[in-house]
Amino acid sequence: MTRLFAVVGATGTGKSALSLDLAEALIASGRPAEVVNADAMQFYRGMDIGTAKLPLAERRGIPHHLFDVLDVTEEASVAWYQPTARAIIDDLLTRGVTPIIVGGSGLYVSSVIHDFRFPGRDQALRERLEAELESEGLAALVERLRHLDPATAARIDAANARRVIRALEVHALAEQGHGAALPAAPQPWRPLEVIGVSTPRAELVERLDRRVEQMWRDGIVEETERLLAHGLERGVTASRAIGYAQATAQLRGASSESEAIGETQRLTRRYARRQVSWFKRYPAISWVEGGSAQACALVRAARP
Repeated sequence: MTRLFAVVGATGTGKSALSLDLAEALIASGRPAEVVNADAMQFYRGMDIGTAKLPLAERRGIPHHLFDVLDVTEEASVAWYQPTARAIIDDLLTRGVTPIIVGGSGLYVSSVIHDFRFPGRDQALRERLEAELESEGLAALVERLRHLDPATAARIDAANARRVIRALEVHALAEQGHGAALPAAPQPWRPLEVIGVSTPRAELVERLDRRVEQMWRDGIVEETERLLAHGLERGVTASRAIGYAQATAQLRGASSESEAIGETQRLTRRYARRQVSWFKRYPAISWVEGGSAQACALVRAARP
């Protein structure tokens, strides 16, 4: 039976390169393979430099799915992504093609590869929470979440108001009997092999800092200016992308270039730490260091 592969890990660890090596190894063994994107910000057209999106010319002729499928004004959500990605994956499996899902957005990856059901939504409750955000501030909502659901409060980004409101909404729905989440022991949605790509912490920090500096040299400020003309600031998801928010602040005169770069580096390092913590919880994951002999051996051993 054709398996689903997932290549996961923190940003900057070399997931794209490993996924291409894996695809080529599978193709060489007689099994076609294609890549399915699970990086939320790479869904967006025009967001290339700041997301380290692999250019078409560097994809080695391997088909890639779910890149450049949204405008920056459209909202990316896990509830949209899960059925969309699963439909693509099931089509590939039906045709005997090995899907390789690649990305570092942990919730997006988990929603596809694990038995994951979504809680519903309550618009009236959400509007009340949003009103409370305006009147009481984010800190009050975070404190309430810590009291009601300490585990979720410790896991999510407490600076992200949207995530905090959603967590409070989910908790309320769960108390009403309408909640759902990843099971305590996640079960694979389809036959699955998960490869985690890692890099020693000090090396990763240095690599991420240099990558941010390179983003500014490559023109992320100019790219952001073009995206602003297409409505970036109206985008619920895209407007908060690390790097673009800081480039926007630079363009608006709210920060200097050095301040924008420094803030992007800090947030990127923090995001990478959260990614590592998320994927370390995965059961039955094979960890390899990007570009290592171990990684190469794993790729050579891959068989459908």
